[in-house]
Amino acid sequence: MRRKLLATICAVGLLMTGCDEEVPVQKPPLVKVQRVSLTNSAQEENYSGVVEGRYETDLSFQVGGKIISRAVEVGSYVRAGQILMTLDAKDIAEQSRSSDAQVASAQAQLKLAKANLDRYAALFKEEAIAAAVLDQYRTQYDAALAAYDAAIAQARQSQNALEYTALNANADGVISDVTAEVGQVVAAGQTVLKLVQTGELEVVVNIPENKISALQIGQRVSINFWATGDEVGGIVREISPMADSASRTFTVKISLPDVRNVQLGMTANVSIRQVLPSAIILPLSAIYQTGDAAQVWLVDGERVTLRKVEVTAFDDNNVRVRGLTAGDTVVVAGVNKLRDGQTVRTGG
Repeated sequence: MRRKLLATICAVGLLMTGCDEEVPVQKPPLVKVQRVSLTNSAQEENYSGVVEGRYETDLSFQVGGKIISRAVEVGSYVRAGQILMTLDAKDIAEQSRSSDAQVASAQAQLKLAKANLDRYAALFKEEAIAAAVLDQYRTQYDAALAAYDAAIAQARQSQNALEYTALNANADGVISDVTAEVGQVVAAGQTVLKLVQTGELEVVVNIPENKISALQIGQRVSINFWATGDEVGGIVREISPMADSASRTFTVKISLPDVRNVQLGMTANVSIRQVLPSAIILPLSAIYQTGDAAQVWLVDGERVTLRKVEVTAFDDNNVRVRGLTAGDTVVVAGVNKLRDGQTVRTGG
């Protein structure tokens, strides 16, 4: 009995001691926050391009004939006026001699018509013939003069055709394509060579249709050449007004400065830097994703609430968003451990 009484006293003592201890109060969670502000940012896009000549010319003969010589190959550098190809001039030379003969014949007819006109003009002064007769011989002279002029023009044309049997380079450049060989008969105007002028080079790139609005004529871009490692500045010279039907890209041509070690066909990387309009930029860690909706935790006083936002762009570890106001306080760390209306402590 005595032992039971002691046990009861000890238990009551322990209970009384436990009531005197304080229960610890759990503190609100500490979160990292950021005050929202409008920020300017830049975005850089890189595209692969190829060095081309600004001016490319399809060369052809002005007369038809058989090619008897070719002085260039693909890749040959040529000078303005240099003979590139020649045609067999036999037939054209015969046509030139025929034209010269026609000139001589027309000249003889003109001489006869002039003599007759002078003779009958003298008779008319002596009133030996009627005016109608004189008019007839004057008309014959005019016709002979016109025939002589036509023969002269035909002879000059034949002489020009003889000169056209030699195909000359119209400018300094490089031969990029050969489409006719010695022994082949070609027609007037048929392309036989392609000449790329090397005096002015450019880089051609294809820009996707969703990025073309960032470019404008005269805009400066940075160009890096993979083969040489050189980096130069270029200027957008031309933007295609229509996208390619297959690739849905726009062709953009960028003028190059005088770079001596750049050659046709080289690969170039074009960097286009675009300054984006003012926007709200947050760390990616601030986004609280629920399903397809992007949200952030706003701190109002000591409590947090969810706010739906629209993500417009990603930039490394940051995002551009809409739906917030400058001055809002957003939780940027620990967003997955919060609940709506929860009290928090803030840290910078």
